Amino acid sequence: MAKIGWRVWILIIVLLLSLIAIKPSFKEGALIKSVDKNSSLFEEGLRSGNIIIGLNGEKVASKEDYGKIVEKIFNDGLEKRLDIQTEDNEYTVLINSTPNIHVEDVPRTRIKTGLDLRGGSRALVQPETPLSDAEMDDLLAVSSNRLNVFGLSDVQLKKVSDLSGNRFMLVEVAGSSPAELQDLIAKQGKFEAKVGNESVFLGGKEDIADVCRNDATCAGIVQCSPVQAGGYACEFRFTLYLTESAAKKHADVTSAVPLDETGQYLSEKLYLYVDNQEVDSLLIGASLKGQVTTQISIQGSGTGNTQEDALRDAKESMHKLQTVLITGSLPYKLNIVKLDTISPVLGDKFVKNLLLAGVAALIAVSIIIFIRYRKFKASLALLLTSFSEIIIILGVASLIGWNLDLPSIAGILATIGTGVDSQIVILDEARRNLTTGIKEKIKRALFIIMSSYATSLASLIPLYWAGAGLFKGFAITTIIGITAGVFISRPAFAEIIRKMEE
Repeated sequence: MAKIGWRVWILIIVLLLSLIAIKPSFKEGALIKSVDKNSSLFEEGLRSGNIIIGLNGEKVASKEDYGKIVEKIFNDGLEKRLDIQTEDNEYTVLINSTPNIHVEDVPRTRIKTGLDLRGGSRALVQPETPLSDAEMDDLLAVSSNRLNVFGLSDVQLKKVSDLSGNRFMLVEVAGSSPAELQDLIAKQGKFEAKVGNESVFLGGKEDIADVCRNDATCAGIVQCSPVQAGGYACEFRFTLYLTESAAKKHADVTSAVPLDETGQYLSEKLYLYVDNQEVDSLLIGASLKGQVTTQISIQGSGTGNTQEDALRDAKESMHKLQTVLITGSLPYKLNIVKLDTISPVLGDKFVKNLLLAGVAALIAVSIIIFIRYRKFKASLALLLTSFSEIIIILGVASLIGWNLDLPSIAGILATIGTGVDSQIVILDEARRNLTTGIKEKIKRALFIIMSSYATSLASLIPLYWAGAGLFKGFAITTIIGITAGVFISRPAFAEIIRKMEE
């Protein structure tokens, strides 16, 4: 029995390390990806990373279970007791609407999947004017704050550039709709409150001390009623807390405004603008004339064909207005170059079909190799080597925390293709009728493979930056795959073939 060569041992060790990095898991539940920092659940101690295994005594085995139970509990808008059981603790709160947390299925491995596979939205955004690195960092910080305040979970923002040097911001949000991204990113969100033509306060930290959210005592839907034109309208109201300087400015402006005919209100209203578009106007009580007050009640409305639609529209409008008030305006005007939405169902089906096609291709190639060389062991070695390269790629991706998206999967398939080519070169060189020995033949084959690797690497490096970074996944996984193949799996395959020929 032939001894196992050191190259094969290296392959076996790397495969074991890759499997440890992938770390298969069999846990059940709903993994919390984000919790609103202003919610009662956050105050109770619930955090992202906790795994929900029960709600009000019912078992939660998946994200789907969580959604069904929550929908059943909060179907009438009344305040309810919610008991959340996690792996480590239990949390109890009294709330009147769906908890503001985002959950996903518990990952079966440490392999992270990109937006293409989980579903959500992706926006490639370009500032209207060229920005420096420092300015791009400011833009990412403000944009990240706005998206997090709005409640969008699993947000990833990156600086990317194309081969022409154009700078972009790539925004990926799992579980978000393109409409939400477009409203929050493409618009600067400049909030301004005016009394007459005088500006009294702006959105952002300088004028806004706090905004009431997720607290039924100072924020929520006031009433819903049918409208004459058809459909329904729901009114929302929440409390806004001004800084001392903004409150003094408000007092200075209102002190010069006379009362109306009734004597109950000022003759001028408080007008609210977002991006220079009026969104609402509020009556100012006579008691506020010239008074320094840090609390102002903001109101608005939402409409819809049904009461449920109007209620949803009012909640979304209130949420957006609160977000703009807290975060202020974006520092630069942005243009959305590309906006995508991805269904997780389509992503799953695509990946399954892609993997099935890859496995079928490998089996077909192995059969052809067997017919061509009449060696079952060589065909089996080729098949196992190709699978080992896939495991190594997934192990490295898990180790570095790389998100696998559809371009990454395409890179894995490309690696399989180049790997099969290299192994055929080894088989052909090993069987050539030359006077040189098998070791020299294998060296010749590995030299050809190394030369091919160098040219492939040279072509993949520019692709890393091409397309504003959208092809980065393909470049990364292909580079990992062909590098692991050239230095680990293909030398091991060559060692196996050399043992067979000897």
